[in-house]
Amino acid sequence: MSEGAGEAGNSAYGRKAFKRSRSHFADRVTADGRDGWPVAAGRYRLVVSRACPWASRALVSRRLLGLEQALSLAIADPIQDDRSWRFTLDPDGRDPVLGIRYLSEAYDRRETGYPGGVSVPAIVDVPSGALVTNDFQQITLDLATEWTALHRPGAPDLYPEKLRDEIDEVMAGVYHDVNNGVYRAGFATGQEEYEEACAGVFRRLELLTPRLERQRYLVGDTITEADIRLFTTLVRFDAVYHGHFKCNRWKLTESPVLWGYVRDLFQTPGFGDTVDFDHIKRHYYQAHTGVNPTRIVPLGPDLSGWLTPHHREELGGRPFGDGTPPGPVPADEEVPARGRP
Repeated sequence: MSEGAGEAGNSAYGRKAFKRSRSHFADRVTADGRDGWPVAAGRYRLVVSRACPWASRALVSRRLLGLEQALSLAIADPIQDDRSWRFTLDPDGRDPVLGIRYLSEAYDRRETGYPGGVSVPAIVDVPSGALVTNDFQQITLDLATEWTALHRPGAPDLYPEKLRDEIDEVMAGVYHDVNNGVYRAGFATGQEEYEEACAGVFRRLELLTPRLERQRYLVGDTITEADIRLFTTLVRFDAVYHGHFKCNRWKLTESPVLWGYVRDLFQTPGFGDTVDFDHIKRHYYQAHTGVNPTRIVPLGPDLSGWLTPHHREELGGRPFGDGTPPGPVPADEEVPARGRP
């Protein structure tokens, strides 16, 4: 079973402290193909779980940049078994493009007998069926900067060069204290370890609050990679991290600034239309049996508030800069009604 939302047996849950494993396969898909993997429409398949915050970054980026036709999508079952992420949502339990039942098969085609965990997001080379990369930190940056020839007209610049130093600085703090901090709290096996991680989560959120009180987005006046990375943790906060991971000093809905910020993003095309709360809750509560041995999935929280007015537009800002919103979600990628507010 998974100890981290994107991993199957690839973390240190059960040890003294939770440590997230580095991505083992860090090849990059680039415009010049310098790692042997050139950007090409239709060549690669993005494998995700809608439950996983690390994979959800790639889902949001792909939508905002309009890469749906260039980079096909495979959605795994939110519940893994001991053989890794599985394609039970597809007819006959096989991914229709890769022809595999488990993501581990793509890992095996890349490295036979690979001893590490099988994680999402993953980019798979369709012709060979082999994994290209599982580097969740780099995948979205490359989608924004290396795949530009395949971006839709009006695609936003999610990693503008003049703001990269500030974006990187903000993302580093968010990653350590929030993105990964909720996991360190949730999988802690000692009181001191838990308290340190939990305190770090809320300390960082409280540091971000004044920033987001005076500006609509984290860096500059448009959506950037920094917003995507914070969003994928915040959108899961009340549903799973508050209770399941014991990050319960307060709920997101009790923070007017952060609750307004995340609702603003959720209601922006490309963000909320990728979120499946059903998959999120079932994965965390049913896959993490060390934390929740009964595997009972709670009925709450009430999701209706996600669509209420946020009034963040009063702060100004231009969500897509000089670009435009993405088009409608492809019919075969729509989130089922059960997973939406």
